[in-house]
Amino acid sequence: MSDDNQCPACEEGLPPWLATFADLMSLLMCFFVLLLSFAEMDVLKYKQVAGAMKLAFGVQRDVKATEIPKGTSVIAQQYSPGKPTEVTPLEIMREKTTDDTKTNLDFTDSTSRNDQSLAEAEALAKAHAEKMAKEEAEELKKELAAAIGEGLLEVEAFNDRVLIRIREKGSFGSGKADLKPEFAPILEQIALVLNQRDGQFIIAGHTDDIPIETKTFRSNWDLSAKRAATVVHFFIQRGDIDPERMEIRAHSDNQPLVPNDSWENRATNRRVEISVLHGNTESILMDDPADNVDYVQDQ
Repeated sequence: MSDDNQCPACEEGLPPWLATFADLMSLLMCFFVLLLSFAEMDVLKYKQVAGAMKLAFGVQRDVKATEIPKGTSVIAQQYSPGKPTEVTPLEIMREKTTDDTKTNLDFTDSTSRNDQSLAEAEALAKAHAEKMAKEEAEELKKELAAAIGEGLLEVEAFNDRVLIRIREKGSFGSGKADLKPEFAPILEQIALVLNQRDGQFIIAGHTDDIPIETKTFRSNWDLSAKRAATVVHFFIQRGDIDPERMEIRAHSDNQPLVPNDSWENRATNRRVEISVLHGNTESILMDDPADNVDYVQDQ
């Protein structure tokens, strides 16, 4: 054979295009792996589709036989009242059904069971929190019994917290936010009690419905906020309570305990409330404390 007809020598190594092809295949594999990892099967939707397919094509059902089953094949190990169309050594698989007269597929939504379990867990947690609040309230009543007996304080359990209600009597003057000196020992005692507890404290100021407008207070909002701030500053300076554990809230005259139809009732509504959130380190949304009394304000 002449030299002109000989094939040229092949270059060593793989052709350059193979590297690009390999990269493309790797990227495609990663793409499909990601698709598979992100895919989630909707069990409810799957069962609904399966039910629709059942109605469209039908499924194999076990037919009840009135006679004793007889073997129709030496090879087949399964027995059926009908003659098999094909003799096969493979195991015959049938769908198990409890009632072949139903037109819809029975299923139970797992989401509803999870929601029910979650609701039960929340109910148990709420009941436990209310129990702890009642026990805490009883302890605070014993520790603050002297001030409670003089009508200066009230302590009650409310949902998942304990409420210490400071009455205006003996604490603040009418239309003023300066703490009376004779009330300081009582606040020191409250601060001592609070320091022995864990959790967050919310100090809220309340007023009656008589509007106020002075150089110091533009409205009842200013007055209620200033009274709450006075209590907080006292707790920080003389009670040694961590400022990060306290919040201030002002409600003006929007949450009365009793109707503002007499001077005695207005005095009841003028107050500062300390909410002890037992076991909580962060503030939570609270319900209206006025909901804890049997009173509906007339509109």
